[in-house]
Amino acid sequence: MWPLPRLIRALDPLADLALVAALYREAADFWILSDRKPPDLAKAQAFFTDGPPGCDSAAAHRLGLFDATELVGVAELSFGFPEPADGYLGLMLFAPRARGRGHGPVFLAEIERLARTRDCPRLCLAVLQENARARAFWEGQGFRGTGVSRFDDETGHWVHRLAKDL
Repeated sequence: MWPLPRLIRALDPLADLALVAALYREAADFWILSDRKPPDLAKAQAFFTDGPPGCDSAAAHRLGLFDATELVGVAELSFGFPEPADGYLGLMLFAPRARGRGHGPVFLAEIERLARTRDCPRLCLAVLQENARARAFWEGQGFRGTGVSRFDDETGHWVHRLAKDL
């Protein structure tokens, strides 16, 4: 069987909200780990507006990865955090049925390309200490710990910042 074609495109907050909400429901395992509760519609709406502190939400990329015609992944790329020239990957999430199928490196390559078009010297992200599988993926893609970690009182997670030079 031939691999299905992949398409990465910008997501629209009106036209694509239902798709993002459905993906979030399907990937509830991540949200239960991350937020300690399942996602709701407000969580999907926040995908289109949330970003790191001090970043211009209008300049962010909110991307969808489609496997044939189905949305199987989303990503949010902002600019200006933690340093003014940095790119920040706030989220890269896949539906469980799409995990482990080679989508991650493909999606990340497009995210890195977009960061390079903004002359970002590095791409940063945060990973939960409890999410060992995610950390292994990021480190396999060349991300390294920055030594910056914080404890999130709301969720009870240790969160570690990783970065990759571009």
